[in-house]
Amino acid sequence: MPPADDLLSGLDPEQREVALALRGPVSVIAGAGTGKTRAITHRMAYGVATGVYKPTEVLAVTFTTKAANEMRVRLRDLGAAGVQARTFHSAALRQARFFWPHVYGGDFPEITQSKFPLVAEAMRRLGKRADTPLLRDLSSEIEWAKVSNIAPTAYAAAAGPARREVADLSAGDVANVLASYEEVKRERGRIDMEDILLVTAAILADDERIAARVRQQYRWFVVDEFQDVNPLQSTLLELWLGGRDDICVVGDPRQTIYSFAGASPQILASFGRRHEGAQRIELVRNYRSTPQIVAAANAVFARSNATEGVRLVSQQEPGDPVTYVGFPDELAEANAVANEIALLHRRGVSYREMAILYRINAQSEAFEEALGEHGIPYSMRGATGFFNRPEVRQAVTLLRGSARGETAGNLVDDVRAIFSAMGHTDEPPTAAGAVRDRWESLHAIVTMATDLAESNPGADMTALVADLDRRIDQAHAPAVDGVTLATLHSAKGLEWDAVFCVGMHEGMMPSIHADTPVLVEEERRLFYVGVTRARHDLMISWAAARKPGGRGNRQPTRFLDPLLPAGHQARQVSSQARQRKVAKCRVCNQVLAVADRKLGRCSTCPATYDEELFETLRTWRKEQATEQGKPAYVIFTDATLQAIAEAKPADEAALERVPGIGPSKIEQYAESVLELVSKSR
Repeated sequence: MPPADDLLSGLDPEQREVALALRGPVSVIAGAGTGKTRAITHRMAYGVATGVYKPTEVLAVTFTTKAANEMRVRLRDLGAAGVQARTFHSAALRQARFFWPHVYGGDFPEITQSKFPLVAEAMRRLGKRADTPLLRDLSSEIEWAKVSNIAPTAYAAAAGPARREVADLSAGDVANVLASYEEVKRERGRIDMEDILLVTAAILADDERIAARVRQQYRWFVVDEFQDVNPLQSTLLELWLGGRDDICVVGDPRQTIYSFAGASPQILASFGRRHEGAQRIELVRNYRSTPQIVAAANAVFARSNATEGVRLVSQQEPGDPVTYVGFPDELAEANAVANEIALLHRRGVSYREMAILYRINAQSEAFEEALGEHGIPYSMRGATGFFNRPEVRQAVTLLRGSARGETAGNLVDDVRAIFSAMGHTDEPPTAAGAVRDRWESLHAIVTMATDLAESNPGADMTALVADLDRRIDQAHAPAVDGVTLATLHSAKGLEWDAVFCVGMHEGMMPSIHADTPVLVEEERRLFYVGVTRARHDLMISWAAARKPGGRGNRQPTRFLDPLLPAGHQARQVSSQARQRKVAKCRVCNQVLAVADRKLGRCSTCPATYDEELFETLRTWRKEQATEQGKPAYVIFTDATLQAIAEAKPADEAALERVPGIGPSKIEQYAESVLELVSKSR
């Protein structure tokens, strides 16, 4: 082990302060790129070197196996190999396995590797069907409920205030799925990943002797990425501590981006209140990015009410200005980014040191194609390439089959009809998640068909399949030394020499689902994460229209307002222009939540539709769904039926003006729906 003082010699003043704060409670607010892992590993190693810590009595907890492995390597190199560095689940599982026979008897239950089969069985028991995207969303909702300490019986009451939505299922339906899932799991003798934490917490809470043994084993705690802790993890951590204060937490409030998965930013914010007298140390020296990029990052919060976090100070040499550029359409944006990547590569920047970051996976397709056309290799992080996604592969297979037996028809309508059999609708689901991602993927192919039909009115299914095959071929660039394509969420914790934050327009950033100030602030933090991934080059771009010649009415994200240089043309976009886009309730005039926009009024406001007609339409929809073997929401969502019952359209033109009803719906259902409306009069 190196001499104790040598462990402090390479630290900056704030990192050194962290290393010297050996006794808790300590809260380290570590800005992006400020060397937090260096600070806390040196703290633990210094504690061991000075004899304050016995290495086997120190537990460092983080969130990923990769981060835990990295921490172990650093601790070993610093002479503190005996310190335990584990994820929450790994530490809890070790304890749960050891104590299970003493508490419950018998063998430890089998840990299920995937919730999907159990959720599917739970749905079947409730007489419902679910495709893969819905299973994924329900699995995520189960995880959120459990880490938030919300039982199935309490879910319905908690879902509304928490703004939770799963496809078109009601909160009561989801609560029933949660209860059924737990029943299936018990019958099969299984536990899931969240149960590992729940079981460990239950053992420690119920058996003081076991709790005392664990607390005797671990006296000193360090928790990395504390802004990502959820209520269940916080409960377990407090049980490990047992009222003691020897804990050091490290986090950045400005990088809290996982509240949708149960993380609570209040846990970090309230640390000082829970642990009276806690020392707060701020790491502000950014070693990653140029002063220009750091200035942009600091400006992200210039007009925000958020007060948490730190103002970064770059330690790098000055570099090039941050580039902010709007394009007429997405094609132009993608091609410009590909050209800039090629230019940087010629200047010596390796492809693996460049990244294209976007809000959702559905945005990747245009950039995959542009990189393919330029012969630039790339790799996808945290997602499957567009043409390798299951729903896209299935769609292309169905389109190829249709092309072989093709008869004359309208290309776009034919594509919509084929996708309708896959459960695709003209209107997007109101909820986010895998169901929305699947809709976006299929909608992208409908858009390709629309574009092809507009540019070549004689195009048929064979021509569309040929166009898709061309795109697929171009997207198969080898992923060796490739540019990274990733969502902003999956980019957290990573960094590159050059970063391109693309598609940064209103409705995408912040997301259309961010319809409260709290959600907008989380989107702001997500944008900040993207900005702070860049070391030397940062380009932020947006497209005014989706396709060439389209109506260019997209606004650059509001988060750029304090960043744009004086005189930049994007500054001409006024806040009034954005305000005109806000949908408001026809009853109370308040801004509508995403789920209520199709209805046109708040769900809590008095109904303004014919409730008897609505129930008649629901009965008709159920009959149609049974007859066609489709989920009911594929026919029409409840929100669309309520809108029909409110508007009471007299003809097809009026019916088509109802949100959620496009040409294919008119063709399939107009006659039946209008007849029911007529009878209601």
